Amino acid sequence: MKALLAAVIVLFTVTVAAAEPTDIVIKASIDGSEQRYVELLPPVFETEKPHDVLIALHGHGSDRWQFIQQTRGECQGLRDVAAKHDLILLSPDYRAKTSWMGPAAEADVLQIIADVKKRHRVNRVFIAGGSMGGTSALIFATLHPELIAGVCALNPTANLVEYAGFKDAIDTSYGSADERQKRSPELHADRLTMPIALTTGGKDSSVPPDSTLRLAKKLKRVLSIHRETGGHSTTYDDTVKAMEFVLGETGQP
Repeated sequence: MKALLAAVIVLFTVTVAAAEPTDIVIKASIDGSEQRYVELLPPVFETEKPHDVLIALHGHGSDRWQFIQQTRGECQGLRDVAAKHDLILLSPDYRAKTSWMGPAAEADVLQIIADVKKRHRVNRVFIAGGSMGGTSALIFATLHPELIAGVCALNPTANLVEYAGFKDAIDTSYGSADERQKRSPELHADRLTMPIALTTGGKDSSVPPDSTLRLAKKLKRVLSIHRETGGHSTTYDDTVKAMEFVLGETGQP
């Protein structure tokens, strides 16, 4: 009877049904402010099993709920791949609507990675996003390649020195012109040795594809999906193909 009871206790400890996303608050170490990220566990989550993590970064003007709630191709695609592969999906504000992975956002993501590793058994960390989020995923991987196993960047720019869009927001977030050079993945392509998937649209006027296409030519482990007639969005199928490539290239943990 005792053995049976112990087995039942172990069963309930190990397997948790993940029904709803959890909104998590942290006190930012860089400035003491309250920051948030959403955690979405796999459909069936085994607490004692190591899991890979996928950090999904929202686009300009949005927030942490974009990749958790929206049904557009980029968002649904990443959620479905995360669920299929039992990934812990994290979607941070990273200073919310206009951060472009500035220094404060970078510090927040570093803190979030440390936080999730304290709460769960974490194996590898992947990072993805769309538009500003895709750009930010490339930036963070460039700055911290030792932490990131793979990148899926949807409709990003790879050169913040030449990118003219959202100038006021980016300048405010970065604080100095030097940060644009530091945060331009194309200028530091040698640091991006992990598998990387990139999607671009030939008719994208919001975030032109040129710098990302140039970056793709400098990388060794890369999938570049370019749709000549595409705009500033990535389809569900291309999102899934891109993320599956990144996971496939890294192989089993």
